[in-house]
Amino acid sequence: MSLLPRTAEEFSSAEYWERFFKKRGERAFEWYGDYNKLCGVLHKYIKVQDKVLVVGCGNSELSEQLYDVGYKHLTNIDISETVVAHMNQRNAERRPDLTFHQVDATQTPYEDASFQAALDKGTLDAMASEEEGALARRMITEVGRVLKVGGRYVCVTLAQEAVIKLAVEHFVHMGWAVRLHCLQEERGKEEEDTFALPVFVLVCTKFRQPMPTPILEMCVGDDGAPVRHTQVCELLSAVREYQAYSVLRKRLRTSTDPGSSLSLTLCNAKTGLPRYTLTVQDCPPGAKVPRSNQFAIFIVPRGSETAWLYSSTEGRRQLAASANFRRLLIASMHRNQEYTDMQAVQSELSPVVMDLAPPGMPTNQQVPFLSVGGDLGWREEVSRGVSQLSGEYCVENVRGEDGELYRRLVFLSNISLVQSESRLIPSASSHKKKNKKKTKAALTPSACLSVDSGFLCCAHHEVMVAGLSMLGVGTPQNKDVPVSVLLVGLGGGGLPQFLRDFVPDAAVEVVELDPVVLEVAKEWFGFRPDDRLTVTLGDGLERICFLEKEGGHLFDIIMFDVDNKDSSVGMSCPPAAFVETAVLQKVFNLLTPRGMFILNLVCRDPVLRKDVLERVKSVFPTVLSRKIAEEINEVLLCSREERNAAHILPSLSQAAKNFQSMLSCDRTEPKRRPLIDIAEMIKDLKLE
Repeated sequence: MSLLPRTAEEFSSAEYWERFFKKRGERAFEWYGDYNKLCGVLHKYIKVQDKVLVVGCGNSELSEQLYDVGYKHLTNIDISETVVAHMNQRNAERRPDLTFHQVDATQTPYEDASFQAALDKGTLDAMASEEEGALARRMITEVGRVLKVGGRYVCVTLAQEAVIKLAVEHFVHMGWAVRLHCLQEERGKEEEDTFALPVFVLVCTKFRQPMPTPILEMCVGDDGAPVRHTQVCELLSAVREYQAYSVLRKRLRTSTDPGSSLSLTLCNAKTGLPRYTLTVQDCPPGAKVPRSNQFAIFIVPRGSETAWLYSSTEGRRQLAASANFRRLLIASMHRNQEYTDMQAVQSELSPVVMDLAPPGMPTNQQVPFLSVGGDLGWREEVSRGVSQLSGEYCVENVRGEDGELYRRLVFLSNISLVQSESRLIPSASSHKKKNKKKTKAALTPSACLSVDSGFLCCAHHEVMVAGLSMLGVGTPQNKDVPVSVLLVGLGGGGLPQFLRDFVPDAAVEVVELDPVVLEVAKEWFGFRPDDRLTVTLGDGLERICFLEKEGGHLFDIIMFDVDNKDSSVGMSCPPAAFVETAVLQKVFNLLTPRGMFILNLVCRDPVLRKDVLERVKSVFPTVLSRKIAEEINEVLLCSREERNAAHILPSLSQAAKNFQSMLSCDRTEPKRRPLIDIAEMIKDLKLE
């Protein structure tokens, strides 16, 4: 298996696993597997001729089964006199050389270096819960004493975190090599009453001289290629991922849940980097699904991962309903990964996705792969860097599902969010090149592309621009009247550049906190500051406070389009401090008598949204809102003037026509004509 699972956050909490292990009860011995499940890995590390100490043998049949296939040098020990007597009696006639002894595993009578292997099935797990792990430490210390150099401690365990951490840290400290095998349940074997966790086999090898650098490896199955880890915490993290994946797989293979969108990430086994994200969407109960439509995999085109249809719960439900399968698995590809073609992706995913098939589906049923246009889409990373304020970022070119090319700024701390986006068009120099055939397969090189400043990719930016019609921009009486704009939040610079290029006599000041964002906007997004488009580097709130205190500088428009870095708050735009009443009052004071405050609000918490709206309305007498279809964004247009509720919306219709006419006037570069429908942007305005 070349893809390693990484699951959702719900599985990462200690509380989750604490509850999970409390359900073990008295049936724990059933969960470690029988000889048939363990034989592959046991035969790999324990030779038939080896002298083997079986620690805490209990009444398991494992020693008997090993004896029957040729292992004749087994020494079985257990602390229970009853168990030892029972096992000796059970094997007296059929296996006279298979002996069982009542011995405390923490202090055995055997000489140093007297065994080539020690086999433990569940004993470490049982002992680790006693005396805060001290009993287990004494046991594995004793195992280390009786093993020869080159000998192996082979432990079958459920790898509860405290248990496996205790053992791995002990043997790493002793300078032994540590390898873990994860034995997943065979596909199609899951049943409602089977245990969800995988069984692990811990193999620790004793060296003559302690290893100066830890050898920590993880394998899948009994013959999987080992993946090397450099730290104990990395190995423990891999264990948790496999446990969580197994629980998720069990849930999906035994039940359906249309109300949730379970997801997991598959990582490149060699690099550990995310390669695919899989999201499961089940059809609702009662849906009329053809019997043959059990399961399908939808490949999201590269560059479209953040589209509403694929990134939102409602969008995925619509996609699943349209596909009409009992279960749809939506697969997204990650940045910085190479994908050859659709066939290669299918071949890579096929061994994994059947683990996530709906319950009752035959294992031999064909599973179709669906896509848009039959290809993988296109993505080209053109720049990558690090901001001290926002972390690592990348700039990438993608081909949208409309066939157009776009450039995006993405901060890798939140890869599901596109920070800024602009449409790309052939640059002026590329028009001079003749006889060049354009195909979707042979895309225009980045050097021949330029940003189309007349196209706003974000609908909320279009609404914010359309809000200028409330000022009467474009009307005959306002011809040649300057429009002053203060915008907090630069992003890629598409919004302020549009205002500067297409609104006559507009003067725009942008306040941006992050100097790296400014450089990215200038280098990659066609942002060109000049005397009508200036940038102030600094904190937006501090700039507003300074301007109000200084006095004498008023704006016709103040816009907030700034994101919130604190993901714990149910409002991702703007930061909460920007909509405090005191700040809103300062904004009010900085506006001209006809002025407007325009806010991009992204708030998932309805209670918080209501609170923000009440604060805005307490300062601004007229507030209109416009929700953005298929997004969480909404734009608030807040007027300093009190406007008649009965006339404000009808009067905007003519104002929109005037503004549209002004924007659509002839330009020297036809390709740069702004493409924005002002009437469409204001038609759904709601008076709050």
